[in-house]
Amino acid sequence: MKIPCNQFSSNATFTHLTDFILFGFPGLKNFNNLLSCALFCIYLFTLSGNGFIFFLVIFDRHLHTPMYFFVCNLSFIDMTYTSVTIPKMLAKFLMNLDTISFTACFVQMYLFLSLGATECILLAVMAYDRYIAICSPLHYQTIMTRQLYIILSMAAWCGGFAAPIAVTFLALNVPYCGSNILYHYYCDNDPLLNLACADLSLNIAVGSSCGAVVILSSFSVILISYTKIILTILRISSKGGRKKTFLPTCASHFTVVSIFFLPFMFVCVRPPGSLPHLMWTLCCPCYIQYINSHDESHNIQHEKQRH
Repeated sequence: MKIPCNQFSSNATFTHLTDFILFGFPGLKNFNNLLSCALFCIYLFTLSGNGFIFFLVIFDRHLHTPMYFFVCNLSFIDMTYTSVTIPKMLAKFLMNLDTISFTACFVQMYLFLSLGATECILLAVMAYDRYIAICSPLHYQTIMTRQLYIILSMAAWCGGFAAPIAVTFLALNVPYCGSNILYHYYCDNDPLLNLACADLSLNIAVGSSCGAVVILSSFSVILISYTKIILTILRISSKGGRKKTFLPTCASHFTVVSIFFLPFMFVCVRPPGSLPHLMWTLCCPCYIQYINSHDESHNIQHEKQRH
């Protein structure tokens, strides 16, 4: 007898699962070769572009500034974020290795959620940095000290990795029964809970609350920062001055925020295991890397010319 998902039954037989099968989406089974090729290109592009920015900022002393320190962190997050999911997906497509152990599945889920939350918080920190740079340019060096931007970066990492702890702990302690097949390409909270045979009210409440706190608080900081930035820029009389102030300082970050948050609003109303959710997860780091590498290359050249 198959137990309905998310419903508890006293007649259910609970077994300790040792692994899960990443089944993917049934409708895409005939496109494994195309998907593997696309994934490999996305992964290679993301690693190479973000890796270039990451090591350039580390080894070029002219780029040891708060803005590039945060960009370096963002590049590392995007490299790690894609490395958590894509290698396992490639192993599934190319070598039919679609089994993942129980422990590895939850480690993947925790890292996936943590890195996503860290990126969200870091984008808010970067918005605050841009706000100080434009609204208080004369005091920027005294406000955004090395100690402060390291603390802000550490706060983003600690906050991001703390946010999913409760969600992961609750999911670990849910009884799983019946099938161990995940209709997804990687381990995520909602597809996992679909296999549970218990009351998931607490899981859903905690997961929604943690996600709302991270997303809404980060978005609020970004919204307030850019509101003040725009008001400050509008006070500049010349059109050329407004353009010169905004483009080198905020253009790339504003584009990255738009790419990260606007599709996310659409994804939130779709099922977690849907194709739009998958495409946003995989392509977002790739798009962010492209924007960063394109815009920051001009900023880096300008920074070097100043020195």
